[in-house]
Amino acid sequence: MTVTTTALAPRDPWSLVPSLGNLDAYIRAVQAIPMLEADEEQALARRLRDQQDVQAAGRLVLSHLRLVVSISRQYMGYGLPQGDLIQEGNVGLMKAVKRFDPDQGVRLVSYAMHWIKAEIHEYILKNWRMVKVATTKAQRKLFFNLRSLKHQFKGEADDAHVGRAALSEAEIHRVATELNVRPEDVIEMETRMAGGDVALEAPADDDHEGPAAPLNYLSDDLQEPSRVIESHHRDWLSSHGISQALEGLDARSRRIVEERWLKVNDNGSGGATLHDLAAEYGVSAERIRQIEVAALKKMRKVLEAV
Repeated sequence: MTVTTTALAPRDPWSLVPSLGNLDAYIRAVQAIPMLEADEEQALARRLRDQQDVQAAGRLVLSHLRLVVSISRQYMGYGLPQGDLIQEGNVGLMKAVKRFDPDQGVRLVSYAMHWIKAEIHEYILKNWRMVKVATTKAQRKLFFNLRSLKHQFKGEADDAHVGRAALSEAEIHRVATELNVRPEDVIEMETRMAGGDVALEAPADDDHEGPAAPLNYLSDDLQEPSRVIESHHRDWLSSHGISQALEGLDARSRRIVEERWLKVNDNGSGGATLHDLAAEYGVSAERIRQIEVAALKKMRKVLEAV
């Protein structure tokens, strides 16, 4: 049974789809949404192209969400959550809908497959453990086809087993020939894909007595660039910066700040008290406090502008 274009028009089509937080419910919901007939798809696509009808775009996207779910299953072997794959695929679907031309004579399902896969490919390359290893077009093709070719060579097996099984020299040359890459590229990609993950942090148990985790020796906080810059800036402020800020004060304000904050008594305690300075200048302690606050505020502005 088909649903007419006007049946869902009064409501937001996305309200029919639950959040990706509940993946099973989401998949059931999108599988229940009927596909559009060819004439309905053409009419909606023309409304989007000619009138920028957002409601029509929503209907086109909504009816093809099941396609994204189906394509996402092809990339489950990379250890990434299916919900994330679907989310990225949905972005590709929306890009396809935006660029779809109903006068090209093809259905949206055929046109959208390229955009969905392209978006998922980008996500995998950015987030898999081999971050950004596939940079050229040939390397990307090798990355996304090596696993399936290994399945063909080794027979039907689980992904973990296929990932560990090394290719023979004949198989390496066969892959290189089929994908038009160098045998060395196949060997390099095979090595990287077969490599295991290393935890940066040690296990959270108290009985762990193994070797130090990489996180303990890979970085030195003291030599981290932002820390070094911050330290140098702080040293400059404590010397030249404060001197520059003091130069902008009148004589009385400068002496009050110096006596209160920059001098230490012989017994190791802080500088002069408000009452000491009040007696010296013949004013109240509250007046000294007001001068001090105003002077510090003026100095802070100077230091912030440095």
